Amino acid sequence: MSDLGRRSLDWFGFGSHGHAGHDHDHHGPHGHTHGVIDATIATTDRGIWAIKWSFVILAVTAAMQMAVVGLSGSVALLADTIHNIGDATTAIPLWVAFMLARRKPSSTFTYGLGRVEDLAGIVIVLVILFSAIVAGYQAIERLIHPQAVTHLGWLTAAGIVGFLGNEAVAVFRIRIGREINSAALVADGYHARTDGLTSLAVVIGAIGVWLGFPLADPIIGLLITVAIFGIVWQSARSVLTRMLDGVEPGVMAEIHHAGEHVPGAHIVDAKARWIGHKLHADITIAADETLPLAEANKITAALENELFEHMPALATANIRFSSEHGAHEHPHPHDHNHGEHHDHQH
Repeated sequence: MSDLGRRSLDWFGFGSHGHAGHDHDHHGPHGHTHGVIDATIATTDRGIWAIKWSFVILAVTAAMQMAVVGLSGSVALLADTIHNIGDATTAIPLWVAFMLARRKPSSTFTYGLGRVEDLAGIVIVLVILFSAIVAGYQAIERLIHPQAVTHLGWLTAAGIVGFLGNEAVAVFRIRIGREINSAALVADGYHARTDGLTSLAVVIGAIGVWLGFPLADPIIGLLITVAIFGIVWQSARSVLTRMLDGVEPGVMAEIHHAGEHVPGAHIVDAKARWIGHKLHADITIAADETLPLAEANKITAALENELFEHMPALATANIRFSSEHGAHEHPHPHDHNHGEHHDHQH
C-alpha cells in the first residue's frame, strides 16, 4: 500500500497505530459510547486532564457555532451545534460524579459512592435525548414551513469551525491516548474525528442552499438528528447495562486470560461488576486439597498480579479456592480457617 493510503487509513483509525501502537493490549475492553467515559481514561490523571481540555475545545466550538445559528437561521448548524454541546457537556456530570466517587466509604455507603456515576450517565442520556428531540422538531418544522437561510458564508465557516474543533479534540485525544497507552482514549479521538465529518455536512447543506435547493439545510439537519438519536441509544444501552451489574464480554475474557498466565490457577467461576469506573471481581479457582498453604498463597498472589496488569480499572479481586472435584458451592474445607479466601484491594 502507498504511503498516502497508509496515512489515510491511520487518519480514520484503521492504520497500524490505531490502537495505541501496540499489537497486543492487556488493558481489557475499550468500547466507546458518547456520554460514558471508559474506565481506563478515568483512572489516570492524564486521562482526566484530556477530558477537561476536550470539554474546553468543544465548548468554545459550540459557542462560536451558536452565534452563527442565530445569524443564519440554519437548522443543520443548530443540530450540529447541539451535537457538539452534548459531547462537551457529558464531561460536567461525570466530573461531579468522579469527585463524589473519591469520597471514602461510610457506614451507610460501605462501597463508597461509585454508583453515582451511573446516575450521571442517566442524566447525560436524558440531556442528549432532549437535545435530539429539539433538533428533530426544528428540522421537521423547517421542512414543513421552509424559511430562507442567510449568511451562507458564515454558515460555511461555522461548519468548518465545527470540523476543526472536533479535529483538534481528535488529535489531542489520540496523542494523549498513545502517550498513556489508553486504547479507549484513542478510540474517543477517532469518534471525535467522525463527529468532525458530521460538521462538514453543514457545509454541504450551505452549498445546496447556494445552488438553489433550500430544503438541503433541513434535510442535513434531520440526518444529523438521526445520528444524535443513535448516540442516545448507544449511551442508554451502556449505562443501563452497568446499572444492572452487566459487564462487557471482554471483561470476563480478560479474567480468564489472566488465569492462563498462572500455573495452577484454573478458574472455575468468575463474576464481575462495575461500581462507578472501578471493576470488582469475585473469582473461584480449583486447587488440590493437599496443596500447602504457602503454595496456595503464591498462586493467589500471582493471579492477583496478572489480573491487575491486564485490567487497570480493577479495584478489588476476591479470590477463593474450591476442590478440583467439587463444585464451587462446596468450598475448600480450609477456606475460612486458614486464610485461603483472598480479598485484594488495588
